[in-house]
Amino acid sequence: MVDQLSSDLASLKIDRDTATRTGVASRVVVWMLVIGASGVAAYRFGMPYFEATFWKTEVRLTEVSVYLPSQAAVELTSSGYVEPQRVSRVGSKIPGRVARVHVREGDRVEKGALLVELEQADREAAIQSARMQVAAAVARVATANANLAETRQQAGRQRRLAQSGVAPAANADDLEARADSLAQAAKAMQAEVKAAEAEVDALRVNLQYMRIVAPISGTVINKPPEVGESIGAEIGGVSDKMIELADFDSLMVETDIPEGRLHMVKLGSPCEITLDAFPGRRYRGEAVEVSPRVSRAKATVGVKVKFVDAADGVLPDMSARVSFLNAPLDEAALKLKPKTVVPVTAVVDRGGAKVVFALEGERVRLRNVTLGEKMGAGYELLDGPAVGTRLVAEPNAALVDGQRIKEKI
Repeated sequence: MVDQLSSDLASLKIDRDTATRTGVASRVVVWMLVIGASGVAAYRFGMPYFEATFWKTEVRLTEVSVYLPSQAAVELTSSGYVEPQRVSRVGSKIPGRVARVHVREGDRVEKGALLVELEQADREAAIQSARMQVAAAVARVATANANLAETRQQAGRQRRLAQSGVAPAANADDLEARADSLAQAAKAMQAEVKAAEAEVDALRVNLQYMRIVAPISGTVINKPPEVGESIGAEIGGVSDKMIELADFDSLMVETDIPEGRLHMVKLGSPCEITLDAFPGRRYRGEAVEVSPRVSRAKATVGVKVKFVDAADGVLPDMSARVSFLNAPLDEAALKLKPKTVVPVTAVVDRGGAKVVFALEGERVRLRNVTLGEKMGAGYELLDGPAVGTRLVAEPNAALVDGQRIKEKI
């Protein structure tokens, strides 16, 4: 009985080696769970920081646009630039130094208006010298004619004496030969007079070139040369100092139309023109010229659109957008103001506010926006980024201010 009890008590003895192994395993599991949770948290909250610092997140982009009241009539939209169709680059035909400048950049001038005067004292002195040479040549001609007349008179007297047998005929022959020689010399001197007079005329013409006038009516669109500057030196056939005139009445928008959409443009088609410089203005236009050549590199065709309305304030090289319409705009439609629209996909909630992510360089910036009524696939933008600003479409929750991005292709 005692032996059986001792055996039962021995069976209840704790295996300390097994308990130790179980405790170690539990602690390992706990630490693994802690490390895993820390890794998940670090990835969740730290990855946007590392992405913003070291990697570029791929995103799709959209942009703030303008909704025009004529949108329903638009068949095709294209961008381009305002260009004058009549331009004149005025330079000096001869080298010279600027004495007086009569215009400034931005001045409106009429055809024939005096633009620049060059120093002309040396030209006037040259004309005076040439005139003196003409006078000297005329005097030499007069002298030659007088000698010729005297010689002919003597030859006639000797010929009469020879016929009377008083003097030898040889004297008369010599004097007549001398008279012929003097006659030829007088003709040569007369030619010298004409040459000297032609030189005076040429110098007078060059003197006129010292006054540079406007060949067309237009506006000075560059800075004229300064007083004292030397102009007229040509490099590759082009003067290094010129005044550039542009006729603002000939301003048109030059735009490139994809070759595949050229059939949508017809001469005389009504258009609407908007300028980046004046987003609140709208101009009526008309397609007036289609280029006879196709650009192989771009697969486009150039189209020129004229302004139907007065283009007040419009300047060359302004960026423009042309909408080709299926019906012309009337005065009432033209007075309606365009609206700025932000796509619905670009707007998200952050901290209880409506925001967008605007692209600046290769980073995005968080921008608060104030929205108006919904307009199709967008909202009217009452306050926020300017028209043309590129925005991130459907930004995910991990996107943060200042994060580097690249456009998803």
